[in-house]
Amino acid sequence: MAGSVPNEGPAQPPAGGGSSWAPLRLPIFRSLWIAQLGSNVGTWMQTVGAQWMLVHQPNAPTLTSLVQAASLLPVLFLSLPAGVLADVLDRRRLLIVLSVAMTAVSTALAILTAAGLTTPSVLIALVFLMGCGSALTGPGWQAIQPELVPREQIPAAASLGSLNVNLARAVGPALAGVLVAATGPEVVFGINAASFLGVAAALVAWHRGSPQAQGVPERMRSALSAGTRYVRNAPGVRRVLLRAALFVVPASALWGLLPVVSSQRLGLGAGGYGLLLGALGVGAIIGAVTIKRVRTKVGRSPLLALSSLAFAAGTAVAATVTQTAVVAVLMVVTGTGWLYALSTLNTTLQLALPGWVRARGLAVYLMVFMGGQGVGTLVWGLLADATGTRGTLLAAAALLLLTAASLARWPLHERTGTFDREIVAPWPEPMIGASAEPGDGPVLVEVTYEVADGQLAAFRAAMAALAVSRRRTGAVHWSLYEDAEQPGSWVEVFEVPSWEEHLRQHGGRLTAYDAELAERAAALATGEPRVRHLVTPRG
Repeated sequence: MAGSVPNEGPAQPPAGGGSSWAPLRLPIFRSLWIAQLGSNVGTWMQTVGAQWMLVHQPNAPTLTSLVQAASLLPVLFLSLPAGVLADVLDRRRLLIVLSVAMTAVSTALAILTAAGLTTPSVLIALVFLMGCGSALTGPGWQAIQPELVPREQIPAAASLGSLNVNLARAVGPALAGVLVAATGPEVVFGINAASFLGVAAALVAWHRGSPQAQGVPERMRSALSAGTRYVRNAPGVRRVLLRAALFVVPASALWGLLPVVSSQRLGLGAGGYGLLLGALGVGAIIGAVTIKRVRTKVGRSPLLALSSLAFAAGTAVAATVTQTAVVAVLMVVTGTGWLYALSTLNTTLQLALPGWVRARGLAVYLMVFMGGQGVGTLVWGLLADATGTRGTLLAAAALLLLTAASLARWPLHERTGTFDREIVAPWPEPMIGASAEPGDGPVLVEVTYEVADGQLAAFRAAMAALAVSRRRTGAVHWSLYEDAEQPGSWVEVFEVPSWEEHLRQHGGRLTAYDAELAERAAALATGEPRVRHLVTPRG
C-alpha cells in the first residue's frame, strides 16, 4: 500500500463546485438527503436505547462494545458482495427492498422489547441483523450519490452526507436519552422502524434516469474478481484504504467505551450520554460548515493529521477528566475531527473511482472503515474489561498520535481523484476471423510496437503506467518482451479471463485516463501497433 504512484502526467483538479450547499438545490438530492437524515436520527436513537439497556449489566464495557460491533462487523462479510450487487443490479430497487427489510427487523425489536423479551443475546442478534441490512445498503447508497449531482459537486455532496450523519448524531441521541428515560427503549426502536419507511418512500419517488449502459450485466463471480483486481491496481485507492484503517481502529475505542465513561466515570444517565453524543454531532456540524475552507488552506493529508490529533485529545480527556462540561466541550472538537477525516477520505475515493466499479470500490472502503471500527470496538471493549477503561482509552489516544505522525511517511497521493474517470470507448470492437463466445477464454492479447532507440526509455516508462491500467480494467497477467530476432520490436502481452471480460475492456471499463495512457504509449512507436488475439475455446 505504501508504494509510489506511477508517472501519470499532468492532472486537472476538479472544479470547485460553488457553494457547499449547492447539491441541496437539486430536488432529488434534497429529498433523499432528508429521508436519510430521518433514518440516521432513528439509527442513533436505537444505538442509545440498545447501549443503555446494557450499561448497568455485568461486563458492561464488553456488552456495550458488542452492540456497536454487532452493527458494524457484517460489513466485513457482506460489503463486497453488496458492492457487486449494486454494480450489477438496479441500485434503486435494491435499496427499496433492503429498506423494507430493515423496517421489519426494527419493528420486531420494538415489539419484543415492549413485551419484555429482549435479553442481551436477543438484542445483539437483532442489532446484528440490522447491521447486515446496513452492510448490504451502504455500497449502493454511496454509489448513487454521483448520479444525483454533477461531478464538480461531488465533494460538496460527500460533505453533506457526512453532515447528515452527524446532524443526526447531534439530534438523535439527545431525543433518545429523553425518551428512554421517560418511556423506555421500545419507543425509540419503533421510531427507527418508521424512519426506514421514509427512505423507501423517497426512493420510490425517485424516477432514476438510465445509468450509463454497460451491455450485458456482469456475472457475480467475475464482477467480484474485477472489483478486487481494480482496487489492487489503483495506488491512490489503496492509500485511502490504508489511511482509513490507521485512523478508525484507534478512534473506535471512544465510540465503544463512551457509554461506560458516561455512566461509570461521569455518573450520567441516559440523557447525559445522549448529550455527549450530541456534542460530537455538534462538532461534526461545525466541521461540515468549515471543511471546504480549511481543506483549501491546509490540504488533504494535513487535514487528516489534524483529525487524528483532535480525536486523540477527545479520547485522552474521556480517560482522565471527570468534569462533564470539560468532556462535552472536547467532544465538540472531537466531532469536528471525525467529520474532517470521514469527508476527506470519502470525497477522495468518490472522485477516484469510475462508474463501472464505484460500488465495489466503496464496498472495500466500507469493509475497511466500518469493519475496522467494528473489530476495533470489540477489541477495545475486551481490553477495557481486562485492564480498565482509563488505560485502554489512553492507549488508543497514543495510537492516534502515531496515526497523525505516519502521514509524513504515507500521505494521500496528491493526484488521487483528479484524473478523468468518465467512461469512453476509443477502441473499436476486435476484428477476429473466428467466432468467439462470451465464456471463451482465457484470452491472450499481443500488441506489437516498433520503437526507435531514442524513444526506448520513454516507451518503457509509458508501458509501466499502461500495465497498471490493463490490470485495473481486466488483465490478470501482463508482460513486455523485446523480439530477439527483430531489435526495436516490442511485444506487450496480457491475459484476460474471458472474451466477455476483454470486450468490457473495449467498452464499459475504459476511462478517459486509461485511454490517455494507451495513446501515450502508442505515440512513442513508429506506425500503428499491431494487435493479435489468442482465444482458448470452451470445451
